Parts: sequence; structure tokens; C-alpha cells
Amino acid sequence: MPTLIDYFPPQDPYLDVIHVDDDILVVNKQSGLLSVPGKDPGLWDCIEYRARRTWPTAGMCHRLDKDTSGVLVLALNKRAHGFIGRQFEHRQTTKSYIARVAGVVEADSGLVDLPLATDWLNKPRQKVDHDHGRPAQTQWQVIAREPNATRLRLIPLTGRTHQLRVHMKAIGHVILGDAFYAEGEDLRAADRLQLHAASLGFTHPTTGAFTTFEAPVPF
Repeated sequence: MPTLIDYFPPQDPYLDVIHVDDDILVVNKQSGLLSVPGKDPGLWDCIEYRARRTWPTAGMCHRLDKDTSGVLVLALNKRAHGFIGRQFEHRQTTKSYIARVAGVVEADSGLVDLPLATDWLNKPRQKVDHDHGRPAQTQWQVIAREPNATRLRLIPLTGRTHQLRVHMKAIGHVILGDAFYAEGEDLRAADRLQLHAASLGFTHPTTGAFTTFEAPVPF
């Protein structure tokens, strides 16, 4: 079972800033870097820690898995944090992910609607659980097909832990390089999880304008 005991987060760039103003800090998180500190004392290095070295009031508005890269927003004051946090809570943000999955996906688009719950015997893994799981929906669209893989755009309509990773596995197309859910050739096919938060949109706490931030796909 994968663990975080050997944690060597990337250092270059130390913090990849996409945008900063008086209210928000938007960064492009690298794969292999935690969003917030882990429970183990050795897992202190994270986006939030790095941001606070320059912006002491920075607070995470949401999270990405350690192995997922892409757009993250932090609030720089309490008002902005509450304003943006409510948008995440009420699903008023827009999120778009890019993933490379195993196998050739035949249909051009679809919706995965499968409830998810914690796999308590294999934490932090999650699983499809029709009896006790919470509702979870993911839209997907094919971007490109390769001989043995498919590049997808994923739109999570809910925000469950590991949602995109479990949903892709459930439909028979696990995300390549996924240390928790992929095995064999699918795991060895990439040197990192092939999942990237490519864009994030929300209403700015001061301007009131709906703004979308993007980060280029690194794979």
C-alpha cells in the first residue's frame, strides 16, 4: 500500500504563482506536493506552508491530492476565504481536469454517476458503495485517443475524495500512474499520476467578476 513515509516534494519552482492580488493567491501546484500539512510531522512542506512564507495570512480554499497537479486558490484574508469557500460549498465554481487513462475509450463523452465511500480497510483509498456512499458525478469528454491510452477532459459535478480517480477505475479506464488505483502496466506507464487541474473558475471576492484561471498541462 503506498505511503507518504518517503516524502520528497519538488522544489523547483518553489511556488508557481499564477495570480496574486489583495484577496487571493492562485498557484499551479506540482505533482508530489501536498496542499496542506499531513498528520505526520515529516509532512510539513506543502503549498500552504510555502505560500505563508511570503503571504502570512494565506489560507487554502480547497485541496488537490498530493499527486495531482494544477490550479489552486488560497485566500489572503478572512472575508475572501468565506466568500470563496461558500462558492465551493454551493458548487458555484467551475473545474476542469485533464487526465490520461488506460485503454481506448470508445464513446466521445459520458457521465459517471456512482456513489463513493471510504474504503476503511484500505485508507485513504475510496470505493464505489451503492449502499452507504455519497452521491458523486463526473462528466467526461474525449480529447484525443492514443494506441493504448485516452486523454480526457473531466468535469467533477461533486467534490468527493479521489472522485475522478475512482470513477475512472470504475468504468474500466484507470488513470495512468495512479499509485493507489492502478496496477502493473497501467501504474508503470507514467512516472506520475496523469491528472491535472487545468482550470478553475469562481467569482472574485472584490470585483464580483467571474474569473477563470488556467495552468498548462505538464504531460
